[in-house]
Amino acid sequence: MKKFLSKIYKVDDDILEEYLSHWEEHLVPKKTIMTSPGKTQRYLYYVIEGIQKSYYLNENKQHIILFTYAPSFSGDPGSFVTQSPSKYFLETITESKFLRISYEKHQQLMYKHRQIETLFRKSIEQLLVGIMQKHYELMAFDIETRFKIFTNRSAHLLTLISQKDLASYLRINSTNFSKLMNSIHI
Repeated sequence: MKKFLSKIYKVDDDILEEYLSHWEEHLVPKKTIMTSPGKTQRYLYYVIEGIQKSYYLNENKQHIILFTYAPSFSGDPGSFVTQSPSKYFLETITESKFLRISYEKHQQLMYKHRQIETLFRKSIEQLLVGIMQKHYELMAFDIETRFKIFTNRSAHLLTLISQKDLASYLRINSTNFSKLMNSIHI
């Protein structure tokens, strides 16, 4: 995790060590809902192992917002940052191993160390840029282009996540997703 965080923003070693000492290991079985609509996310998660999906339901259909896997943060950032009820589900696809820190401890350390606050702000900035890029791709490109962009960026997920979930994430009908899988060389 130290290496991951250092790529986002360089924090003095003693401050980073103090921050990391407050993260605890947390194991979650596969197909476990970790956050659900109406519940507030009390922890920030860092993925060590496993894959998770964030989604909302509309007319009992899952609409996948994102997948998280090592090395990355996981959870509902809006709920965590504002300590307001989530509008989304966070569910483990596979058994998952995390490090996590409580909102309260995270806040204490950000108040105590400006470098931790800057690190977290830069993390949120990267998340925002990624969300805007995905939004652009969904709005600007046809299904074949979206599929190609995804496979160029994350081909390893094609064998780890169901085609139904990948199709939902890319906003592609499952039948069309299957056709793309069979017709486009990856």
